[in-house]
Amino acid sequence: MTTMAATAHRSTPSAEPRLGLRERKKIKTRTAIRKATYRLVQEQGYDATTIEQIAEAAEVSPSTVFRYFPTKEDIVVTDEYDPILEEELRARPAGEPLPTSLRHVIRHAVERSMSGEFETREEMALRGRLMVEVPAVRSRMIESMSVTGRMMCRAVAERTGRDPDDLEVRAYCMGVVGALLEASRYWAEHGQQGDVGEYAERALDVLEYGLTRRNSEAP
Repeated sequence: MTTMAATAHRSTPSAEPRLGLRERKKIKTRTAIRKATYRLVQEQGYDATTIEQIAEAAEVSPSTVFRYFPTKEDIVVTDEYDPILEEELRARPAGEPLPTSLRHVIRHAVERSMSGEFETREEMALRGRLMVEVPAVRSRMIESMSVTGRMMCRAVAERTGRDPDDLEVRAYCMGVVGALLEASRYWAEHGQQGDVGEYAERALDVLEYGLTRRNSEAP
């Protein structure tokens, strides 16, 4: 795909990108499975919750659960934002600086997340707590971020005229993904206090401007 052609016809940030019917149905099923999982985990704990219980609570078969989520950990760590982020990043103005575009779509994703569009704040908090407390969830979260990184590589490559597999593209995108992961972990480790969107902005600031020496007189 030609980079300029891919971005030119989406050169203005108009309405939110609309997902197709098939993708919306997938999101609906994944959301039902995830909500059933969160409910069971709240009631009986993560280790005690089985795939069979999740399937029954979500009113699907165990094979359907596995079709959408290869492992129980994937139910917790997978969200619905990757395709939305990819579409919104491609929809930004072609001449807009890449860091500005990324900040816009990430800020919008955080706003949609906190609004409860895909999960409630309580569910989001539970996911953060599980990431901190359950080693298997934490490990899978780190692995899953590579999927988000590859998605971002595709969109960034189109914006910059590079190949998605270029070292520079991969390093930049995985740096962004890593920064967002640490912002999320920081929020979870501090009892979900503060603004997770602000933590994400601070993490992106470090990538864009570097790490400065902390003023010893600052709070």
